[in-house]
Amino acid sequence: MRGIPVLTIFLPIVLSYVAAFVPTATTSRNTVQDVSRRPSLLLPSPSSSPFSSTTELFSTTASSSTLFINGDNELKDKKAMNALTGTSTSDKMHPLKAGITKAGMVSFIVSMCIALPTTLFPVKLLHRAKLISTLQKEQISCRIGCFCSRWLMRVIPFARVKVMKNDEGSSDSKEEKPEPTIWVCNHTSMLDIFFLLAKDKKLRGKNKRPIKIIYWKDLEKNPVTKVLFTMSGFIPVEMEDNGNGNANTYNKSSFKALLKSVKKAFDDGFDIGILPEGQLNPCPEKGLQPSFGGAFTLARMSKRPIKMMAIHGLHKLWHGDDKIGMTVTGRKVKMRNYNLGGKFKDSNEFIQAFENVVGHFGATGQDNPSWRDWSLGSSALKNGEADGAKK
Repeated sequence: MRGIPVLTIFLPIVLSYVAAFVPTATTSRNTVQDVSRRPSLLLPSPSSSPFSSTTELFSTTASSSTLFINGDNELKDKKAMNALTGTSTSDKMHPLKAGITKAGMVSFIVSMCIALPTTLFPVKLLHRAKLISTLQKEQISCRIGCFCSRWLMRVIPFARVKVMKNDEGSSDSKEEKPEPTIWVCNHTSMLDIFFLLAKDKKLRGKNKRPIKIIYWKDLEKNPVTKVLFTMSGFIPVEMEDNGNGNANTYNKSSFKALLKSVKKAFDDGFDIGILPEGQLNPCPEKGLQPSFGGAFTLARMSKRPIKMMAIHGLHKLWHGDDKIGMTVTGRKVKMRNYNLGGKFKDSNEFIQAFENVVGHFGATGQDNPSWRDWSLGSSALKNGEADGAKK
């Protein structure tokens, strides 16, 4: 009996390694299987907190998946799912590989639920005892969040992640002395934050400044995200839960506190991270959700540049559409750092640049050929900075 808990922990890890070697299958009419018999995990809606409790994760493992009708109706349902997820029948994952990948992903999530509170608790005690300052607490917590995400993703390799640089051998993507910056990124999955933390060193370089992310305050209803966000000093913004794909309703009275927190973060040596879409994107394969110009407002007030990061393929692990959720259709993820500080004349120009650079990469996994010009903005182009960056 003592060996059962050990198997429960390590079996998904072993299966994740096996998933890397299971070949991708081509789906055809003759190879369609009855998916109604396959087990599925029923997890909370992506519009709410990702894991309301660890108990919920384990209590739902025996739930059955959505029933499909055999024959032509089943094929139509599969084609509709492929259209939603941006997956063609030629690159659809083998059912065994998809199931193993999901097992590894859930194992990673559960491990994060255990690792974060455990490792952050001593830091909280030291801060309460006034042995470390608030600034030290936030800096240490940020490093712990990155460490846990990075190493658990190495131990449980449920995703194949490729971090792309601007130019091989150039210093574009890794500055020796990074300046205070506002970073913007697309929002494709509930896993975004963990992947950004895990790959932060590769994305922004070893000499990166720690980053504070602006997040939706209701995420504090989840105890795991609350302890990470509050201990790291992340900055909350209040808004109504209108559901993914619907316009956000913000509490404007919280903006004053937000601006003060951003100013203090820069003074304390942090960068700021923002998701301009403001919510999960239920269809990242078609581009971005309507984006907001808050990043431009903060950049103008703080006189800091805006730099862009982008994620592609993460929605194939955990989709932002409630109808798809954790139906795994791929495990290849690309992440990109566009490390050119943009100078935009207004909010509309920033949003247009964000859509053309980050939206293009998020949908296709490829760079927009004009990404440098878009990233720098029109004011930089007028000053001839774009020409210098291209050389």
